Amino acid sequence: MSDRYAKYQSLEIDYPMDRVLRITLNKPETYNSLDKVGHKEMAYIWRDIDDDPDISVVLLCAKGKAFSSGGDFGMIQENMDSHEALTNAWKEARDLVYNIINCGKSTVSAINGVAVGAGLVAALLSDISIAGKSARIVDGHTRLGVAAGDHAVINWPLLCGMAKAKYYLMLCEQMNGEEAERLGIVSLCVEDDELEAKSLEVCEKLVNGAQNAIRWTKYSLNNWYRMAGPTFDTSLALEMLGFAGPEPREGLASHLEKRRPNFPKDSNI
Repeated sequence: MSDRYAKYQSLEIDYPMDRVLRITLNKPETYNSLDKVGHKEMAYIWRDIDDDPDISVVLLCAKGKAFSSGGDFGMIQENMDSHEALTNAWKEARDLVYNIINCGKSTVSAINGVAVGAGLVAALLSDISIAGKSARIVDGHTRLGVAAGDHAVINWPLLCGMAKAKYYLMLCEQMNGEEAERLGIVSLCVEDDELEAKSLEVCEKLVNGAQNAIRWTKYSLNNWYRMAGPTFDTSLALEMLGFAGPEPREGLASHLEKRRPNFPKDSNI
């Protein structure tokens, strides 16, 4: 393993085949939630991958019953209590999206179980996303009480259209793997027990393809995301602004207490 990945503590790194680097979310006891360290590492590993001459393809996957349950509750509480933590979260969330978009290597995600938060960001911004049938994809921002800012505004309208994007993002509706494929949120849906094999098959095809042609195709297509950059920046800024208000405090409390949230009914916006 290249020394460039030795610094990563929360991401499991290995090489399932020549020129393929596999990132595994390996914290199944918390459904692969990301703490402060994990969130930062997920944001910046893509720069190391982009600079690695020995890697052509990245596979992102997870161990256990869930792909990722998102950022842990401690991070959310910090965002509400600390301006420094909030601005740092803004920077990392911004860099996560743009670093994945600008990584020149092909990226594949294998989505199993629940997929939320930063893990979902990386999964749906991957060049090829493959979901198991029982995957449960949901953008949980408005349920927490903040705007959908992590990634969805930059790519969901392109993937599934504006009407569906508004429905799923404003209502925090959940979709399984089959529905995600039907809507165009993911590239492919397979049986749960075929997910790993299919993902590796796609990686092998990418490794054996014409690398310049593939990477230039990716770069060109990702200009759709780059053009949506100002829209994404707005959504992320409004998400962070929301942490200063009362809604996320009620959203977090309702999660911790396992009850429905009771948000204020009025707004001056």
